[in-house]
Amino acid sequence: MPNMASASPLNILSPNRSSTKPQEPNVANVVIGNLHIKPWYPSFYPEDMVGGRKTEWLYVCQWCFRYTSEVQSYSAHCKVCPLKDEPPPGEIVYDKGDYIIHEIDGEDHGLYAQNLSLFSKLFLETKSVFFDVSTFLYYTLILRNASHPYGQVVGFFSKEKMSWDNNNVACILVFPPWQRRGLGQILIAASYEFGKREGRFGGPERPLSALGRKGYLGFWCGEVYRFLLRAPLKRTVTVRDISEGTYVMQEDVVAALKEMDVLEKRKTAAGSIVVNKSKLRAWAERHGVSREPVVDVDAFVEAEEEGSEMEE
Repeated sequence: MPNMASASPLNILSPNRSSTKPQEPNVANVVIGNLHIKPWYPSFYPEDMVGGRKTEWLYVCQWCFRYTSEVQSYSAHCKVCPLKDEPPPGEIVYDKGDYIIHEIDGEDHGLYAQNLSLFSKLFLETKSVFFDVSTFLYYTLILRNASHPYGQVVGFFSKEKMSWDNNNVACILVFPPWQRRGLGQILIAASYEFGKREGRFGGPERPLSALGRKGYLGFWCGEVYRFLLRAPLKRTVTVRDISEGTYVMQEDVVAALKEMDVLEKRKTAAGSIVVNKSKLRAWAERHGVSREPVVDVDAFVEAEEEGSEMEE
């Protein structure tokens, strides 16, 4: 496998505002584990591998995300990969049913974070590259399965440790073979829950891709639905109330209300708009939205604090 040193291109975590049109992928086919995937966009793999030409085949380790264009090197690496018989890196921060989320500090696991980012860029359009992963945290979604004792990473989101815009997500992706299963909603919901616990009132880094906006709009609508369903009849609820109750920003609450189309044309005597709960429930039934939260707040694992032991 190639040696990914610190001078290699790194992290795909920033909106790419300079791109005016979609670029063709610089890798025609990628193999990860036993899966063959067609990339959607170019990634920033080393020049000697993809520079100035389109690489036909790229082989990516499903455990550590290291890569090569040589199938024999790939086969040899997969037999001895250090993560083959170990859990993915990071600490468990969520554990519920078939899903686990690990938190990875880019400063502690730089090579893993770099390789994960390079692979992910093959499926992300509106992201550019940083050369330092140490200022980011990564949250990998791990799917338990029978083929591996520790499960498989099927997606992730990342965020800046210190965000001037208070963003709770910098980059988010469910890998294509596992999309359309609601896994993106789990990642989005987890990002908002972490934001609540950190007092980070914000949303994803903008601009959102078309796919990203669709996923977030679905989550915002679900959160607004659950909040309004709990509200007593004839009670006046402001957009700010909904925002503070869900940690969804006010402009995103408004976007959700418009998307759901549950508002009455009439207004109250005070000029307030009216939400029709029958329409609200009908919308949820059409879209298969549950009354239960996307993630279980009791399934989040709190980090143990040093020096907390007390004796009489």
